[in-house]
Amino acid sequence: MEIGTPLLEGSKKLMLLGSGELGKEIAIEAQRMGIEVVAVDRYDMAPAMHVAHRKYVIDMMDPSALKSIVKRENPDGIITEIEAINTDALIDLEDSGYKIIPNAQAVKICMNRIELRRLAAEKLKVPTTTYAFAESAEEVRKACRDIGFPCLIKPEMSSSGHGHVLINKEDEIEDAYKESISHARGKSKRVIVEEYVKIDTELTILTYRYNTGNGIVTKTFPPVEHQRPSYYYVESWQPATVQDDVVEKAKSYAIKVVEELGGVGIFGVEIIKSGNRVLFSEVSPRPHDTGMVTMASQDISEFQVHVRSALGLPTPEVRLLTPAASHVILAEREEWNPKYLNLEKALEIPGVQVRLFGKPYSYEKRRMGVVLANGSTVEEAKEKARKAAALILVE
Repeated sequence: MEIGTPLLEGSKKLMLLGSGELGKEIAIEAQRMGIEVVAVDRYDMAPAMHVAHRKYVIDMMDPSALKSIVKRENPDGIITEIEAINTDALIDLEDSGYKIIPNAQAVKICMNRIELRRLAAEKLKVPTTTYAFAESAEEVRKACRDIGFPCLIKPEMSSSGHGHVLINKEDEIEDAYKESISHARGKSKRVIVEEYVKIDTELTILTYRYNTGNGIVTKTFPPVEHQRPSYYYVESWQPATVQDDVVEKAKSYAIKVVEELGGVGIFGVEIIKSGNRVLFSEVSPRPHDTGMVTMASQDISEFQVHVRSALGLPTPEVRLLTPAASHVILAEREEWNPKYLNLEKALEIPGVQVRLFGKPYSYEKRRMGVVLANGSTVEEAKEKARKAAALILVE
């Protein structure tokens, strides 16, 4: 393979559709490898735009806008970083010869909870929670009666826990359905109604595919474990503390789903442990927020692996170097041009690193940064990360 010089004839070029904190780390890894980076998002000054060669602000749900930017830049690879993208336009672009990472159909399926559940549970027979699909309050009511209370309702398409509503009794159904679809991406009225299970812990199986020259292989990182007080990511750690048989089941489910989706790059496969049950939950066709811990725990992070795979380069082995944890830094209110306090206090803790994303505005519970920490044990790393994150204030 030949890699040219950025901004000159013959350069290799990657385009990011979505330029948040995950995109920023992808852009940094691409820059380190001499790749020209183009960042695209729906708002200006998004994190990856700070480290890209060029940026564009467009409505990525608009197929004409999306196609025009891609054709103007003619990238060697297109990496999707968020859910709010017109996936039919991606399929058209792929059919025209553009390389979508991992592939356009995988992106479309992963962004649609209903299609993903059909693939995993019905086609591949991977264990999941009991579920039903609905597109009206009446259908939700029937699903809840069949599944039993409490149950969880989620929009067909949304992200970061938006629209997840717990239903405890029948008279909550109407409001829960309205609340759920109000967070849906697009105009879909469809939802998935799921059995509510007590979650002991969750795993992200970071599963990656790359081309060896003699075909594509599928491999996994050591599992990332995480727990969520609500429906959004707060902290994660490696190595996982679950039993070996749970890890083996989780890996086998992840590999089965990812090989069916195909393509190359990182997939973040989410697995739930509930009692004796190990259940497939969801999958992201990109690096995962819980996988930010790999920047401190592994010799090669999830972001570098994704870039390598996108370029057709190998990653034959990934090693876990040290127990590590990550913990988010959340904003408490809406603010333009937020400031960060007590960074020096957080960095006085040995083994702590801080990543501030550089988002131009905050709102309640918005993720503004992450603390990374290593330690001699997972518990030590988690304690360091929690302590450092608590010190840093977003003002």
